[in-house]
Amino acid sequence: MKRVGLVLGGGGARGLCFIEFCRVLDELGVKPVMISGTSIGAIIGAFYAAGISADQMEKELESITLLKIPKLVDPHLVIKTALFKGHRLEAYFRATLGCDQFEQLPIPLRVNAADYWSREEIVFDHGPLIPAIRASMSLPVIFEPVIYQNRVLIDGGAVNPLPVDLIRAHCDYLIAIDVSGSITPSKHRNFPRLFDSIMGTFQTMQCSIIAERLKHTHVECYVRPQLVNFGILDFFQERDIRASVAADVEWFRETLIKDLLV
Repeated sequence: MKRVGLVLGGGGARGLCFIEFCRVLDELGVKPVMISGTSIGAIIGAFYAAGISADQMEKELESITLLKIPKLVDPHLVIKTALFKGHRLEAYFRATLGCDQFEQLPIPLRVNAADYWSREEIVFDHGPLIPAIRASMSLPVIFEPVIYQNRVLIDGGAVNPLPVDLIRAHCDYLIAIDVSGSITPSKHRNFPRLFDSIMGTFQTMQCSIIAERLKHTHVECYVRPQLVNFGILDFFQERDIRASVAADVEWFRETLIKDLLV
């Protein structure tokens, strides 16, 4: 069996579709030897690296009701740095993952963040797990930056939104799932609203970075669902998001069978 690597990119709520691709890996018995991820990809990647199956992730996701949302997000009463602090999410990750060190994960994991001041990519693969995940998902405007290891850290997607290069050397067969998506066209106006403009600009930047990096790092199985009707904050549409990638998931299944199991 080839050494399979799994790369999960950034894309906010669109990344919930990762669960469906992980389900294919579970069903085919294909176990990655290493995982890398950024932002939502760091979150789902950490869950999968911790041995939490796609079915378990789905159940956990569906258990998060409207009544539970306030327990997971802690909004700023006065907005200075971002809409949310993110401290409660750290507690949730710690309780749900069942481990708080990279070394405790059954599958090695690498996640990235960006140093706000130096603009460097910072890669985490050992030591405390939760601060690394929290830093990787610090999308500007949404979650406040994380101060960790004497750095001010923001979303890893700002520098490397599909971190294929982080594990390429350790794998024979690299799977990369890109959920940067396409910008959803407005139905009512020619110009995007303020928030849409900010997020759309970030998304455009990510797509350009990914395209450039893929020129230099070979990927055996690259999947890019369009996800055109979903924004980065559409977490309440999780079922629709996962259902929308059915054709991509079937192609993914057939490709893995052909490449790895025949």
